Amino acid sequence: MEASLSDFNIDAPRWDQYTFLGRVKHFFNITDPRTVFVSERELDWAKMMVEKSRIGVIPPGTQVEQLLYAKKLYDSAFHPDTGEKMNVIGRMSFQVPGGMIITGFMLQFYRTVPAVIFWQWVNQSFNALVNYTNRNAASPTSVRQMALSYFTATTTALATAVGMNMWTKRAPPLVGRWVPFAAVAAANCVNIPMTRQQELIQGICVKDGNQNELGHSQRAAAIGITQVVISRITMAAPGMILLPVIMERLEKLHFMKKVKVLHAPLQVMLSGCFLLFMVPVACGLFPQICKLPVSYLEPELQDTIKASYGEHVPYVYFNKGL
Repeated sequence: MEASLSDFNIDAPRWDQYTFLGRVKHFFNITDPRTVFVSERELDWAKMMVEKSRIGVIPPGTQVEQLLYAKKLYDSAFHPDTGEKMNVIGRMSFQVPGGMIITGFMLQFYRTVPAVIFWQWVNQSFNALVNYTNRNAASPTSVRQMALSYFTATTTALATAVGMNMWTKRAPPLVGRWVPFAAVAAANCVNIPMTRQQELIQGICVKDGNQNELGHSQRAAAIGITQVVISRITMAAPGMILLPVIMERLEKLHFMKKVKVLHAPLQVMLSGCFLLFMVPVACGLFPQICKLPVSYLEPELQDTIKASYGEHVPYVYFNKGL
């Protein structure tokens, strides 16, 4: 077994990251909600194993399965740019347990304005923490920027939810059930760009295929952030669009009318079922490490790269975040 580990590259992806199916398998692995409950001690062990494997110092008797498990824990809990341990609530592996509760209650308590305000506020607080945790760490974000993005996104979500709630009072009941999704989609379009505005202002760090830093690109940042927005909306869409249709039909059944107290737990559980599949699917829509032709970058950055490397660097790479 040790002979097979001599050329083992722990950072090499287990699945082809240039294919959608390969990325989905990868994110099914690292967004596994069970990793949320792994102890701090085990996470520290995973980091130690990954770091030792990178320098070729693998403890005797180590099995390939142990290294793969360590990498799974490492990817689920440590930031890809800094290597620092991420807060539990902000990890993508917490999207299922955290998101299912918030989504379920948003879809259940959508009729009254106080309930709409409270659950949209909870959701935007959760989203702000997730966005900050999964940002591209090469572009620092100040407390003022975080506060501004949080306030703007929360205001957008509340204005959309309350405004559409008032507008849909005379519409069919099902239309009213879709209001939370409209608010979530609108807020995502504001929250993510605002949280990562520093990347749009100063540019995101781009590298060559050998991980050499080439400069910062605003165009690359815009592409990465747009892809993240699309992914987040896609993550929420099936559950928040289809679940209201399902509940609308279920609530008309005779036995469901007798157990109204179970409606909210049922929505939470069904939301979890949707998110269990949609989190890895949405994260896998686009490669996490984006590849961009040098010709698409800003003219000044193109000139800098060509002056240093000539035509030997046709593409640049950058971490778009999640």
